[in-house]
Amino acid sequence: MTEETEAIRTVAGLMVLSARTAPKARGVDEIKTKIVTGIELKQLADEMVMSGERNKIPFFIRDGKSMGISDACVLIGVRGAVVVGVNCQGCGFLTCADFEEAFTRKDPVSTPFAGPNCIIRIADLGIALGSAVKTAQVHNVDNRIMYSAGVAARTLGWLNDCTSVYGIPLKGSGKNIFFDR
Repeated sequence: MTEETEAIRTVAGLMVLSARTAPKARGVDEIKTKIVTGIELKQLADEMVMSGERNKIPFFIRDGKSMGISDACVLIGVRGAVVVGVNCQGCGFLTCADFEEAFTRKDPVSTPFAGPNCIIRIADLGIALGSAVKTAQVHNVDNRIMYSAGVAARTLGWLNDCTSVYGIPLKGSGKNIFFDR
């Protein structure tokens, strides 16, 4: 392990901390995280490529190749089926109770997201993602938020109680591998 790789793992831990301590609606934390390295990182990269090939989505293949040469990946997801209880109607239902009744059906893990989702929980996810990538940036770690990595993570059954997951691959090298792909 190089000094850079060791530092990346430290920053990944700090990113998870940033996601955990990011503001949440009503102070209720429905964010879940996972740091992926080693064999699991290869599994994630392979699933991204296979998903791209299976569904004819070229950017999944491109992202999977980037993931394959990354040092680590931080997965951040949200339990979007847990309502906040304010009846805001952002999910498309009149009440949170109507939303919960609609959510009794379970989408297969192979779908990109399970739904419906509480819009406030999705906002919590966005804030957590922003906090995490800010932490990576402060520590000069190259990164990129990837929808494709979250889809692959759900397919692999990781963070399986989350309805929406994104991945943030990390790399410490002389050139940003996520810039001109």
